[in-house]
Amino acid sequence: MVTVVIAVALGVIGLAYALPIDALIDVLQPLTDVIASYGLTIDRELGYLAMFACPSLLVVGSLLPGI
Repeated sequence: MVTVVIAVALGVIGLAYALPIDALIDVLQPLTDVIASYGLTIDRELGYLAMFACPSLLVVGSLLPGI
């Protein structure tokens, strides 16, 4: 169940930044500030990476049910 929640969160973040949706970007601004403190910038490339990680995480979660 945890992997599903994380995958959905990555999907929303990836969708907001890969396909610039201004309304979602404004809502995710606090997350951007937290990630920026670690030296990462959320841009279109990281959005596509999050969109790729979303289904990959769902597959891994279904194959390894203990995660």
